[in-house]
Amino acid sequence: MKNGDRHSELETLARDLVRLESENPPGNEAAVTEFVADWLDEHDIEHEIVEKPYEDRPQVAAWVGSGAPTVVYNSHADVVPAGDVDRWTHDPYGGHIEDGKLFGRGAADMKTGLAVGMLAIRTMRDEIESGHHSGSIVLHVAIGEETADPGTKTLLEKGFDGDYGIVLEPTDFRVATRSKGLACYEITVRGEQSHASRPDQGTNAIEAVGPLIATVDDYDTELRKSEDSLVGRSYATLTQMAAGIDSNMAVLPEEASLLLDRRVLPGESLEDVDDEIASLLATLATDHDVDATCRRVQKYAAASVPTDTHLASVLRSSVGSVTGTTPAPWGIEAATDVRNFVNDAAIDAVTWGPGRLEQAHTVDEHINLRDAAAGLNILKRATRELLASG
Repeated sequence: MKNGDRHSELETLARDLVRLESENPPGNEAAVTEFVADWLDEHDIEHEIVEKPYEDRPQVAAWVGSGAPTVVYNSHADVVPAGDVDRWTHDPYGGHIEDGKLFGRGAADMKTGLAVGMLAIRTMRDEIESGHHSGSIVLHVAIGEETADPGTKTLLEKGFDGDYGIVLEPTDFRVATRSKGLACYEITVRGEQSHASRPDQGTNAIEAVGPLIATVDDYDTELRKSEDSLVGRSYATLTQMAAGIDSNMAVLPEEASLLLDRRVLPGESLEDVDDEIASLLATLATDHDVDATCRRVQKYAAASVPTDTHLASVLRSSVGSVTGTTPAPWGIEAATDVRNFVNDAAIDAVTWGPGRLEQAHTVDEHINLRDAAAGLNILKRATRELLASG
């Protein structure tokens, strides 16, 4: 298969995966993991269904070959909700193919990456069994990546680990040796209920949101002064707000809840970020007399490996051989499960895959199928070199 060609089996597999709704929340990954397990059975690839950390959300780990070096292909089965389907040009779970593109929720993030990993492990199984290579390959089909659940972490802890990890997120073939982290906080500001006909009798929690927004804006402005050379700036962004929705329309709300998304750079600790948020709330109380509390509801640690690790160098070289363009060192602004490899298991790992990150979580999400085919070529080429290097 030449660079620029399409791959019909890959397209069919990716389309079939997109057609399986696996939204998270609430965590509907089971249909995807069952599909992958059946495919692995069909192709006589050893695998295990892992019912941890949640019995009702099974994961799959597959393996071929034995011994070192071991290359781990990491993918996740979950996708973010499609949202208002009327805004989509095509059914988000229809697997529509048009003009050389596969449309649907998960087409880029990351069911095509999963399909690439599935076909690559089958190819490498055949090459290892024929004596062309020594070593082994592991494939993860993890749950809960979109909500920071410990899916990948659990698979690694159960021994489905290795010497190298490739997290198959859409990076447009760039090799991410760094990734941002994320800390998400639910902030609650409090007031005092009163009938809306007597507003001066109570304290409207919504009015306290204004000083909070202004304080977060100042915090974000200060954060943007910090920048990592590969992944960019820190940010603090309010992403959700709710107040009074569970009460009568004529009642002043006694509390308002907001979500604060804090992007974390490599080198920043989550504990230090916790302290920053606590200081922010203290400023609200002192300067604006706003009573607010918070709790951290989600976290992804940042992760970093040297830009010139053997894995990163091999992948960049393989991209250049297939596409004609060798990518420069790069970092991914999103948080990924690469953190579990690097921080929890001390494994040399990068984030890399076909598709554009800009398509992730969007209406009319799609992937160029020629890029998908090139991605399969790149992954197989890189894996062969990693196995050959021992």
